[in-house]
Amino acid sequence: MTSQPGAAVPPDEPFDAVVLAGGAARRLGGADKPGLPVAGRALIDRVLDACAGAGTTVVVGPRRATARPVVWAREEPPGGGPLPALAAGLRAGVTADVVVVLAADLPFLSPATVRALLTELAAPESGHDQGDPDGAAAPDGVVLTDPDGRDQPLAAAYRTESLRREIALLASEHGGLSGLPLRLLTAELRLRRLADPTGRASFDCDTWDDLSTARARIREHGTVLDEWIATVKAELGIDLDVDTKVLLDLARDAAHGVARPAAPLTTFLVGYAAAAAGGGEQAVAEAARRAAELAERWAKEADAGEAEA
Repeated sequence: MTSQPGAAVPPDEPFDAVVLAGGAARRLGGADKPGLPVAGRALIDRVLDACAGAGTTVVVGPRRATARPVVWAREEPPGGGPLPALAAGLRAGVTADVVVVLAADLPFLSPATVRALLTELAAPESGHDQGDPDGAAAPDGVVLTDPDGRDQPLAAAYRTESLRREIALLASEHGGLSGLPLRLLTAELRLRRLADPTGRASFDCDTWDDLSTARARIREHGTVLDEWIATVKAELGIDLDVDTKVLLDLARDAAHGVARPAAPLTTFLVGYAAAAAGGGEQAVAEAARRAAELAERWAKEADAGEAEA
């Protein structure tokens, strides 16, 4: 289905993604920023995980190993800035009516945040769009804003045709795009803002201190388990929502009612059984239920034996 210009974008509309992974990383001493690891995964792979739902993902920058297949592109000239990079990405294979544009240094960006941007772009006109205070037209894009209210145009969803139109006009007016700031593009677009729903998705790594902060935050006590599970799922290519509490309760019951080593072995067997049953959330839940009931029976039998003795 092709959307008409200015029409609302259906929430399930296919989208493409452009990830900007070039730049000199001067504040990192010229290090390969997209390849720097946070919680064991390269920054670029964490961003690619967040936009895994894209039909086509174009990465603009030097070729490198990535966790999933992408289309590669380079801006002309190399190092010409985000506008030439974005233009190169759009030319390289973007065909969807909507494109998510992302920087490659966002360690906390998640699929949920990308979906939130797309959903906001599909929402009815709010009357608060940049360049359209009366809300008479649908927005050209939705940009994430950081906790201080600053726009993050490289964490955004745009209408592809709007980007192509304004980039072509800028190239004509300035005789090219090299060195032009991204704000020249966004100033010409009707934009809607989306406050960072997590408070962390907009965090980028421009310096070594930023990288150290990201590595520390991801291990914070209140979120480390969720971050670890999300990272393992991405590493293993698993797209599955699991009831963590159920599995933790199962591990606890196996450890207390059977023996401590039974905890990891039982959860492994639950996963294996779920896979053998065809996989999916229901298969995991059913296998976990049966194992939990078995652990309860096991513990009751042991308690009864001790009482008789």
